[in-house]
Amino acid sequence: MQIFNVLDYGALGDGQTLDTTAIQQAIDAAALVSGEVFLPAKTYLVGALFIKRHVTLSFQKGAKLLGSTDIADFPEIFSRVAGVEMCWPAAILNLLEVDNVTIKGQGIIDGQGPHWWQLYWGADGHGGQRQWYDTHDLRWIADYAIKRPRSILVFKSEAIIIKDITLQRAGFWNLQLTYATDVEVKDIIIRENNGPSTDGIDVDSSNHVHIHHCQLACGDDCIALKSGRDGDGYRVGIATSDVEIDHCQIKSGYGVTIGSEVSGNIHDITIHDMTFENSGCGFRMKSAVDRGGVIENIRVSDLQMTNVQFPFSWLMTWHNQYNHKTMVDLADKPAFWQAVAAQIPEAQRFTKVQNITVQNVTAQLAADYPLPARAFDLKALPEKPMEQIRFSNVKLAAKEFGNIVAVNDLQFKDVTVSVQHDNTLANDAYDNR
Repeated sequence: MQIFNVLDYGALGDGQTLDTTAIQQAIDAAALVSGEVFLPAKTYLVGALFIKRHVTLSFQKGAKLLGSTDIADFPEIFSRVAGVEMCWPAAILNLLEVDNVTIKGQGIIDGQGPHWWQLYWGADGHGGQRQWYDTHDLRWIADYAIKRPRSILVFKSEAIIIKDITLQRAGFWNLQLTYATDVEVKDIIIRENNGPSTDGIDVDSSNHVHIHHCQLACGDDCIALKSGRDGDGYRVGIATSDVEIDHCQIKSGYGVTIGSEVSGNIHDITIHDMTFENSGCGFRMKSAVDRGGVIENIRVSDLQMTNVQFPFSWLMTWHNQYNHKTMVDLADKPAFWQAVAAQIPEAQRFTKVQNITVQNVTAQLAADYPLPARAFDLKALPEKPMEQIRFSNVKLAAKEFGNIVAVNDLQFKDVTVSVQHDNTLANDAYDNR
């Protein structure tokens, strides 16, 4: 395979001079011969880069792509953001309608997240641009209107391998797979993500995906499976299916999550041999009355959790403030407001959860663990209760039991739960910011 060194195309790698054009020229040249683009161990300040089909991007150990803090360096492209099709800033690395691409090597992609996090919620975590939307009862549109670059976007692509790299300090999501098929993500590290919506890996209306042997520490969901939000997700109607997640370490954040955007359905998922330490959640499912969709045929096994607040948080009425849309006059608003505001047919409302199997799970707390801990939060709606839920060989230690609401055909076999006290009402509002 022919190697294309980015230094030969004028990249400086000094971390201060914008190297986008030079690196893109190397990518374009490699695409002509299905070659490999090589990043030597330097720091390259970049905006959006667009990987071409049959190209390998290889990082030397110590090589870093440092995302620009100028939004103008990330031209707007059509993709999907948090379950809604719209134009939004491109990512640092973009794989758009390509195939047979590999991204590899022990390098780093650094999104310079603190710049974007402060833009969103201010230096104190309570201001920034987000404050205006909260003040005007527009929480539901804030995440779409306050634009921040993702680190890697894979969109309408297939036969993709992403391995060995480290993603850190993302402006928004770290790695997004949307309308993708035949993707392997392995041995990557995601770390230092303490900002808003800094998901680790989002698998969105995609299939035949294998995520394994990764280590994730995030400010939001570490691995999230999604299939479209509300009316826009229902219109697209593409499910996420045939996903295997295994042998990963979850170090912080909200664990492995199905949701919250599930209007296109999620089915046939396998999650096994995972460890969770000091995370907010373990295996999580979340949706809302406007989502619709079906979550079914989920197999979860061999999880070890230590100091996890909510080992099983399955909430079909999650975060009402975020999901409730105040119906303002949309006539003079950008098109994406209308897309986010779109509702599903009333008859399709409420998410159905069925045929979920969980086995071989241990969750324990340190004696001095300071945070709340709730064994179960399984809450659906009477109109569409959860059904065929099986827990076997599960041992949980928690401070409180939690809730089980609107669940039919729930079976516990060899399940042991130890709790310290009654439920604390404040824990019903977990992750509602």
